Amino acid sequence: MGKLALAAKITHVPSMYVSELEGPQKGFRQAAIDGHLEIDRRCRELGVDTIVVFDTHWLVNANYHINCAPHFKGTYTSNELPHFISNMDYEFPGNPELGLLLAKACNEHGVETLAHPATTLAPEYGTLVPMRYMNADQHFKVVSVSALCQVHYLNDSARLGWAMRRAVEEHYDGTVAFLASGSLSHRFAQNGLAPQFAEKIWSPFLETLDHRVVEMWQSGDWKTFCDMLPEYAAKGHGEGFMHDTAMLMGALGWSEYDGQAEVVTPYFGASGTGQINAIFPVTPQTGRAIPAAQASSANGYQSFSRL
Repeated sequence: MGKLALAAKITHVPSMYVSELEGPQKGFRQAAIDGHLEIDRRCRELGVDTIVVFDTHWLVNANYHINCAPHFKGTYTSNELPHFISNMDYEFPGNPELGLLLAKACNEHGVETLAHPATTLAPEYGTLVPMRYMNADQHFKVVSVSALCQVHYLNDSARLGWAMRRAVEEHYDGTVAFLASGSLSHRFAQNGLAPQFAEKIWSPFLETLDHRVVEMWQSGDWKTFCDMLPEYAAKGHGEGFMHDTAMLMGALGWSEYDGQAEVVTPYFGASGTGQINAIFPVTPQTGRAIPAAQASSANGYQSFSRL
């Protein structure tokens, strides 16, 4: 029925917002903003009606969660970096129908997921920053998915991504984009050194590792990348333990994926972290390579339903 039309790994660095403001840093994140605008343009060309964001700033300690309220509006200040994002207004429509379909499919695939269609829970800035540039006119509906997963298995996140794609393609009457909102390496500069690392990576090791990963993406070496993802997430200080990336790769077919990434904002440093905007072409997939559900097969596991 429906279609997953676009998939991308995107940055959400708060310095993009700072880049808008008058002062010495005005315009210094324009390349990242332009990348978001290009993704917005392509989504509109493809007829996307809803953007689903895998948000590495939404921390959860049990289950997976989907924020699919009917409407989002507010003023946001980051508790993490209030000197970067302060009093930022936002507003865009949600999509409760799609959120419920996504949760249902995830549970059917053995990944316990809760949808929240009637909630006062506000999105985090992993969703808010991209939507500021991709959705300023409220053209797209938005669904946010928890991707700062503290005690979760990457295999389950991959399976969740695949289940969400199946939900879109089999049960949703519309066109959707999936965005993995998070960095590559995510080792912030040590306190006191942030200004010196505003446009640098924290260490040569992390920078080299990130560049090699981007090469894998561009050449289509997905088997190697998926095999190394757990270790990369740990040793590369992956943001949100790279659950957003696992979700994205699951939606694309995991190690069976046969596309090649297109970089729309070249890799750059931000406060020590490695950032990029890259589009992953969506190709037909069988799902054969998707990992089995892991948490639901653990010894002592008990399921429960709140849907």
